[in-house]
Amino acid sequence: MPLRARYDGYADWYEGWNKPHAEHNASEVQDLLGPGDGLCLDLGCGAGHYFDVIAATGRTVVGLDYSADQLRFARNRSRRIVRGDAAALPFAGAAFPAVATLWISTDVDDFAAVLAEAARVLAPGGRLVFCGAHPCFNGPHTEWMDDGGMRAHPTYRLAGWHQESPWWGEFVRKRVGMRHHPLADLLNAFITTGLVIERISELGDRPVPIILGIRARKP
Repeated sequence: MPLRARYDGYADWYEGWNKPHAEHNASEVQDLLGPGDGLCLDLGCGAGHYFDVIAATGRTVVGLDYSADQLRFARNRSRRIVRGDAAALPFAGAAFPAVATLWISTDVDDFAAVLAEAARVLAPGGRLVFCGAHPCFNGPHTEWMDDGGMRAHPTYRLAGWHQESPWWGEFVRKRVGMRHHPLADLLNAFITTGLVIERISELGDRPVPIILGIRARKP
């Protein structure tokens, strides 16, 4: 079955909706990635909202996404753009000193397979950074409350794609859906690839964190 680009048809809306979020998250993503040089693959780059953030660390960004619609905007931000499948990357092994996987875990069919591909193209000693939905507090099972807290519904252990629930807000998930990974599944994906986790951060300024950050190294 051909891979479906879920974000095709939403790029114009997403450009305006996500850009302020990327700007808000920029300093924490930059801190997690840390300084470096050489190429950095922005895996699932979308519209390229994090290109400048990655470049500010000293690296040269290569963006990859499957959505041709999203890449219309990414090409306005960089000439180093590739359309491809994150689970079957069109790059040689050990091609990148760094890989950034930013907010893609809830959008791909098999995050463990994507992470394995990211580890394959990562050079020995290279750094991989993950930022994404915090599986415990930001998923199809969570209902955000007005006081900054959240209510967890009894679907947390149900991995995979979820149907829309009444508590979903008018945001990106109502448009493209959401795949959920319990925390153990997410962390075990790193262990299976052989990547060594060096730092885990719960990012953002909310009382209950909705963003999980991970820095890992390829031995």
